Amino acid sequence: MSYSVPNQPNYLKSLAIGLLAVLGALFLAIPAHAQADAPQDLRILNLKAKEFLTTQSAGSPGKAEVSVTPIDPNLRLAFCPSPEAFFPAGSRAWGKTSVGIRCSSPTTWTIYVQANVSIFAEYIVAAAPLSQGQVMTSGDLQMQKGDLTTLPSGIFTNNSQVIGRTAKMSLTAGSVLRQDMLKLTTVIQQNQTVRVVSIGNGFSVSTEGQAIASATDGQVVQVRMVSGQVITGTANASGQVVVNAK
Repeated sequence: MSYSVPNQPNYLKSLAIGLLAVLGALFLAIPAHAQADAPQDLRILNLKAKEFLTTQSAGSPGKAEVSVTPIDPNLRLAFCPSPEAFFPAGSRAWGKTSVGIRCSSPTTWTIYVQANVSIFAEYIVAAAPLSQGQVMTSGDLQMQKGDLTTLPSGIFTNNSQVIGRTAKMSLTAGSVLRQDMLKLTTVIQQNQTVRVVSIGNGFSVSTEGQAIASATDGQVVQVRMVSGQVITGTANASGQVVVNAK
């Protein structure tokens, strides 16, 4: 009597293929709702918050860097196919902030993620000590780079915003310049005799009048003419009042 011994490598290969087929069939047989019953992956929510803040800070005046505090790993949330990020009232993509993430289907939940948005850009500081009443020139200014979100509000990021303004107080070198520290220089004083220039299409007429109020460069001011008529124009850095004639 003789026996046929199967080829061992081919036998094992066939057995492995059969087992994989059975396992695949079992996986397909798992109901779809069983996958939905799995808890929400919190890493996805952290990523959603970071992407949201990155988008919201796209129009910032510098380079934005976003960091998100990881969600407590002990938190268990029902799986959400489309979590939505939003700003709670009072939050924005600036400094320490928070992002809300909510799910509306198939279950409803809302959580809040803590984060920080840093905006790195150049801002203006005093290049040397400044005296009260000193008019700003380019030589008085220096650019410095840092996180704008850690600075007080009202800072300047462009020299043109500062040149021609007057210091309201004495400042030390390196002081971060803010709007409340400077004022625009008065170019016209109240009751001052000023030259009024009327500019029209192809012509320019100049006369004199008396300023009814003081004005800074670019400010609208009224002038009483010799005839008694009151006209309105714009003060310029030369102390003139420009009227655009129609």
